[in-house]
Amino acid sequence: MERERYFEATEFKNIKEIIYDSAKRFGKRDAFTIKHKDDKEITYENITYEKLLKDINSFGTKLYDLGLKNKRIAIVGRNRYEWVVAHLANMLGNIVSVPLDKELQVDELENCLIRSKADVVVFDEKYIENIEEIKKRGNSNLQEYICMTKQDGYKDFLELKESGEKLIEKGQTDYIDAEIDSYKMSILLFTSGTTSKSKAVMLSQNNISSNVYAMLLVENFLPTDVNLAFLPYHHIFGSTAMIVMLATGMKTAFPDGLRYVAQNLKEYKVSVFVGVPLLVEAIYKNIEKEVEKQGKTKLINTAKKVSNVLLKCHIDIRKKLFKQILDALGGHLRFVISGGAPLDKRVAQGFNDLGIDLVQGYGLTETAPVIAAENYKKRRSGSIGFPMDNVEVEIVNKDENGIGELRVKGPNVMLGYYENEEATKEVIKEGWFYTGDLGYQDKDGFIFLTGRKKDMIVLKNGKKVFPDELEVLINRMDLVEESIVYGMPDEKDKNDVKLSVKVVYNKEVANEKYPNATEDDLKKIIWEKIKEINKTFPPYKYIKNLMLTGEELIKTTTKKVKRQEEIKKILGGN
Repeated sequence: MERERYFEATEFKNIKEIIYDSAKRFGKRDAFTIKHKDDKEITYENITYEKLLKDINSFGTKLYDLGLKNKRIAIVGRNRYEWVVAHLANMLGNIVSVPLDKELQVDELENCLIRSKADVVVFDEKYIENIEEIKKRGNSNLQEYICMTKQDGYKDFLELKESGEKLIEKGQTDYIDAEIDSYKMSILLFTSGTTSKSKAVMLSQNNISSNVYAMLLVENFLPTDVNLAFLPYHHIFGSTAMIVMLATGMKTAFPDGLRYVAQNLKEYKVSVFVGVPLLVEAIYKNIEKEVEKQGKTKLINTAKKVSNVLLKCHIDIRKKLFKQILDALGGHLRFVISGGAPLDKRVAQGFNDLGIDLVQGYGLTETAPVIAAENYKKRRSGSIGFPMDNVEVEIVNKDENGIGELRVKGPNVMLGYYENEEATKEVIKEGWFYTGDLGYQDKDGFIFLTGRKKDMIVLKNGKKVFPDELEVLINRMDLVEESIVYGMPDEKDKNDVKLSVKVVYNKEVANEKYPNATEDDLKKIIWEKIKEINKTFPPYKYIKNLMLTGEELIKTTTKKVKRQEEIKKILGGN
């Protein structure tokens, strides 16, 4: 199956070209909506594309005035308008942007500021304590501290922006006239650190803009869309998605937090949602819970079958048939993108059955990020779709089942790991980036992931087990919050392992469905269901051991399980 382009898109070399093009094409349209809470009164401020560019240039001009041309500026904060302006001002002025995870503990945050050699930090007032501690220690290279709101002892974001505006009025244009080097390091991003020490990934503006272009060719974005910026901007998936939204002329709103997602979908009439599987699955589980509560599960399942039959005849009645469910999601949601980890097939199918287009994408920080994705014309349950238009993907070192490691070549592949030549050489060989992910392609070219190379469990008989495959099924149980499958050393044969699982049970479901059950009772219930799952696999994939807990698994701030750390904890008996 050949790659196809479904939409028209202009290829730009850098982010400056994208932002200027959007300001020209969508000038009077709203780029962002900002919610202001004053006591009990809530107001909304709309920022047009013209205003966005003006704000970027004003703030950037002041940065140059402060002597920060060719410097490095770190950003720490929640997704908000000031974050956007700071990041884009860096990019449009050849200043290296260093987006940092706001959830980092003070020592880790300080370490990232030192390692990145950041000259300035722009920060959210919510994290002022960490910044004050770092300032007091004086170990970093920081010369300026800029707060996103007015705080004593710190430079104020708004004042700097207003000062920059006046400088432009007086004829200062050195920032606006800055020529962009599209191929040098422009962003320094720390990986989420599921391994012991996070690496710093060097990305150029061309890495990002080439990926934005590739997405616009195949995904159905509209200028009339409204997006809820839920993915953290310090994460490459979040910050590249932000540029995609700006390139298409849509409006972005900022969420109030995880608990308010359903409310925000209605409030802003959100039509496009980009999220990680954990969140996408949570939204779908809430839909199912509501349907179950109303006793309509059987009715909805029958309706899905009927609408799917009609769809084959090109008759689409989903919007009418499932209006009540769709209204609970705000009534406007039409397109969901899931990425960052594999999504449960049942959830993907569930959204599509309801008439909401759901596609899965796959990528890494090192690839800016998207390598492959489904689209509305090419979808296959459980697949990550096809390589992006300008990306080559090969599966190498295949086993007898055609499963091998994915390697990638394209303009989106990073420049390398910052000050870590050894690690760079391990993953980039002869222009190919080795992802460390294992997978296969079916006869039509759809790519399926089976797991991380380093997570694969190899049994004594040479058989390979991919934990993801088992975890997805176990996580479907309503009593299960999350799980991790691992190899427990076999007492009888030290050279072999027996497949085991640690399950975190869902306290809410346990209290609701089994109010008088002890943890031992819950363990028996879950174990019976695991035995049923075992029957669907060949014997070598049978889970032989279950450990139950109410304590959540060790995770990164982006909610990925720190698998090696968790297994170490289990085997260490802690």
